[in-house]
Amino acid sequence: MLKVKKISKHFGSFQVLDSVSFEMNKGDIVGLLGKNGAGKTTLMRILTSFITPSSGTVNIDGEDIFKHSISIRQKIGYLPEKPPLYGDMTVQYYLNFAAEIKGVPKNKRLFQLAKVLEECDLEQVKQKTIATLSKGYKQRVGIAQAIIHEPKLLILDEPTSGLDPMQIQQVLALIKNQRDQRTVLLSTHTLTEIEQVAQRVLMIKSGRIVLDDPLEALLKGDGSTQSQPLTLEQVFINHHQPQTLESTTQTPEKTELQEVSHE
Repeated sequence: MLKVKKISKHFGSFQVLDSVSFEMNKGDIVGLLGKNGAGKTTLMRILTSFITPSSGTVNIDGEDIFKHSISIRQKIGYLPEKPPLYGDMTVQYYLNFAAEIKGVPKNKRLFQLAKVLEECDLEQVKQKTIATLSKGYKQRVGIAQAIIHEPKLLILDEPTSGLDPMQIQQVLALIKNQRDQRTVLLSTHTLTEIEQVAQRVLMIKSGRIVLDDPLEALLKGDGSTQSQPLTLEQVFINHHQPQTLESTTQTPEKTELQEVSHE
């Protein structure tokens, strides 16, 4: 479904991404983790064709995203950290507008509108102005606009940011329910959320993928050095610990991936 091969991105002399490669299959829900500045948002903007990489290729559903960016965008749903909402529109009007600009045929818009209103539990607020909604409802409207055109790939950047615990669980349940319909790449700083919905974890550090493992296997660990299962928070911390004195004396040829694997 999604194939990312050796994507790098430079802004002037500063390298944000360094030869990033991974694949996702249909129905995967993958958690993308990394500290602030690790390159997560840049990677997601490349995958959604908002920006182009300095090198590398991205294929979605068998098409090169940079050669067929217009048709590819119809296969992608994207929710940025700040949802692209218009506060003076009603929910129903806004979602109909989103369907129109995303190319949903006119004879299918009413059906798609009804579908996402039900799926995102927005029926009761469809006539309300977006500016009057709670943060939780606004996030659901953001997800609704991202899936109204039935994308094959859904990319979510911090979808639960600023929500209360009940709203978080509602949004996570909505994300989990996408598994049967599309592939999902989810970025969040809240590691327990990844544990609840993701099947696999990608961890990015200093612009490189340093971990790509099924969640279940990752939390079990290798079984040789631990008696209890790990948490995702422990895994994350282990991969971001300061270098030891021994690691700083390694030869210059040692890569960051090797350093992480020995931390």
